[in-house]
Order: sequence, then C-alpha cells, then structure tokens
Amino acid sequence: MNTQNELIQYLLRLGDSALVQGQRLCQWCGRAPALEEELALMNVGLDLVGQARNWLDYAAELLDDGRDADHLAFRRDERAYRNLLLVEQPNGDFAVTMLKQFLYDAWHLEVLKGLAQSSDERIAGIAAKAAKEVTYHLRRSSEWVERLGDGTEHSHQRMLEAIPLLWRFTLELISGDDSENHLHDAGLIADPAQVASAWQARVTQIFTSATLPLPPAPSHFYLDARRGLHSEHLGILLAEMQALPRAYPDATW
Repeated sequence: MNTQNELIQYLLRLGDSALVQGQRLCQWCGRAPALEEELALMNVGLDLVGQARNWLDYAAELLDDGRDADHLAFRRDERAYRNLLLVEQPNGDFAVTMLKQFLYDAWHLEVLKGLAQSSDERIAGIAAKAAKEVTYHLRRSSEWVERLGDGTEHSHQRMLEAIPLLWRFTLELISGDDSENHLHDAGLIADPAQVASAWQARVTQIFTSATLPLPPAPSHFYLDARRGLHSEHLGILLAEMQALPRAYPDATW
C-alpha cells in the first residue's frame, strides 16, 4: 500500500471514529439524567460530527472517485468503516457512556496534538482546531470519571461494572501498525508509541484519582477495525444512521 492509500485509510479511521462516537452521544437526546448533561452531550456529539466532516472531506478528495463526505458517511457498509471498536459499543448507562468518552478523549487529544505538527498543512489545520474542542471534551469526561468513581458507593459500583465492558477495546488505542508507523516516518501523523504512552499515563492518573482499579493492558483481540472487522453493534448503528439517506439517495435539502 502506498503512502496516499495509507493516509486515506487513516483519515477514514479518524473521521469514522468521530462520526460513530458523535452518533452514539446523540442517542442520549431526551434520555440524559439532567438537562445540562443532555446539552453537554449533544454539544460534544456535534463537535465530533463536525470533525468527522473535515476528515471525510479530505479523504474523499484524496480518493477522487466521485464520492463526497456524505457518500462516505451514509453509503458505506460496516466492513468499509474504519472506526475504533471502542466507539461503536452501546451507550449503556451514564457510567459506561462517560468512561467510554474518557477513554476515547484521552487517545483523541494525543492524536490531534501530534497531527497538529503534521507536514501536511491540511491535516495540521484540521487537527489544531479539533484539539481545542477535544481539550474540553477530555476535561469534562475526566471529571465525570473521577466524580462517579470516587463518589457514592452506588456510582463507584457502576464504574466498576463499566470497566470490563470497555477495557478490551482499548487495545486499538495503544497498538499502532506498520501503516501508521510508515505515516509517522513520513511526518504525516503522530508517533503511535508516544500516543500510547501518553494515553496510558493519563488513564492511570484519572483511574487513581477516581479510586478505580487499573486493569492490565489487553494483549489480544479477535476483531480488527483497521480491516473492517467490527462488533455486531456497528451494523445496527449504521442502519439507524443511514436509513434516510439510503431511502432517498437523490434527495436535496
């Protein structure tokens, strides 16, 4: 695979992850535990959808096959998606949602900080803007993990139950592949090893503050989103998200 094709796959990974996580957060509309939290969740979700648009726009330009960002978002099947396995997992309760958001945010911010130094000016510009938004996302999700973990006996127990539901999916956050290492060597993306190290340090810090046990790093998982091997949850989510564009493919607004 040449550098441009590797970059396209990486842009899809960024865009798909932001889009799927944004879609998950928007599923909280009308269901959040408080009005202020509903507004915050929707704002974070909208930030991520906007970031997804920027990454998918660039991927579509590099593909140059007639597809645009909307086509990439709404006309691909699940095997063509490259999002992190973590973000496609169901929302669960509020503890699961906030832990998942934190684990993603801690990775996302480190990736964006590295991308802001990319030799590709388009990538650097998108990442610099997105990093400002994700700094807020991480601050908010970190505070919720600490509040729930070191809160009441009930909230602590909810967090303990959330960890094993999500932890196995963090393997992708700390394991780069040959393609990512190649893109880093070309000066295009963040160093996967540095991202993994910073992510582990951040998670250790917040889990300690939240009085939560830190599980050992996962070492193997049979799914691989980089190759389009997803959990059963993504297909259901895409069916919901893509229903209208697929039913009316030529509609204009």
